[in-house]
Amino acid sequence: MRLRTTAVAAATTLLSVGAAAVAAGRYATDAALKPAPGRPLPNEPPLTVHATAAGQITLTRSLASLRPGTYGLTGRSCHAVVGPVIEDAPHSADCVVRRLERVSHGDLTPGTRVRLTPQVHVGNPRDALGIDHADVDVPGELGPLPAWFVPGERSTWVITTHGLGTTREHPMVVMPFLRRLRVPVLDLAYRGDPGAPRPEDGISHLGDTEWRDLDAAVRYAVGYGATGVVLHGWSTGASMALHTAVNSALRHRVLGIVLDSPVLDWQATLRALAAARRIPAPLLSLALRAAEGRTGLHDSRVPELTDPERLTVPTLIVHGPGDTLAPWYASRELAGRRRDLVTLHTVRQAPHAAMWNADPEAYEEALRRFLTPFL
Repeated sequence: MRLRTTAVAAATTLLSVGAAAVAAGRYATDAALKPAPGRPLPNEPPLTVHATAAGQITLTRSLASLRPGTYGLTGRSCHAVVGPVIEDAPHSADCVVRRLERVSHGDLTPGTRVRLTPQVHVGNPRDALGIDHADVDVPGELGPLPAWFVPGERSTWVITTHGLGTTREHPMVVMPFLRRLRVPVLDLAYRGDPGAPRPEDGISHLGDTEWRDLDAAVRYAVGYGATGVVLHGWSTGASMALHTAVNSALRHRVLGIVLDSPVLDWQATLRALAAARRIPAPLLSLALRAAEGRTGLHDSRVPELTDPERLTVPTLIVHGPGDTLAPWYASRELAGRRRDLVTLHTVRQAPHAAMWNADPEAYEEALRRFLTPFL
């Protein structure tokens, strides 16, 4: 009797531990893969506004606030755009002064908590940039996908897809440049975005299922007269572009792909997201296993996409070693394996998906060189 009781207690304990492990794995996965669109990723440290003056803002001094370039600055009820550090502006040792380009909405009063974001513009292309556009719906697998269409004279379209922690407002950073090239642009919102259908499980699959929405955008573009498309994606949007170029039934219409900070090692990205959301280290392996079960991701999926035999279109990768969410080494390895097709433009001192922000002029020049043969 005592042996049976002990066995039952041991089995109950194992079941309890197993249930706790499953729950912990789901919690960690949710924390990593349910980022709110438009909310800065957790790897960006919070900053405090100390003061503002004409064309200047004083922020907490950190590696983030010292980065070169142009960024959005967002808080609970405010958004602004900040430019480079003003080296000769008076400030205390624990602060940094940056150029304040504009305040989109809200107030930047002293004490306001903010984060830097690569998403510079808010609103739509007309309100934010003065660029005329049409609001269109792309028929998608889960339902209509809202998109902005900016017309142009070329028959090659550029289709843009944002990534983690941003919305379709993020690709507006390259719209003025693409407009100067007279290229039509289709800027897509995909499953899980505001106004788009929600996936049944409510979590990001890091491009592994979302790519089918981009595939739908390719069909839409071809249906409305595009003779070819270039896919330009950031973060998971870059992974979507890679999936589409390899798997789409219309991949022969994909002339090239631009991968900004692509998520090529999903396990490393999931670990980084979970750690940034303060998931305890012992739960990280549980999160990986839970993610495999919930999303269908596994070790071989992305290597299949980057197989030398499967990647067949010219590719521009824009990435750098400062990315702590999507490791740069994976981009470097892909470029090294396909030197005949892949060009790697390295950007220093840029966080995830902020390669344009760190050096807009160099970014656009690399993009111009890549796009010119397709126009």
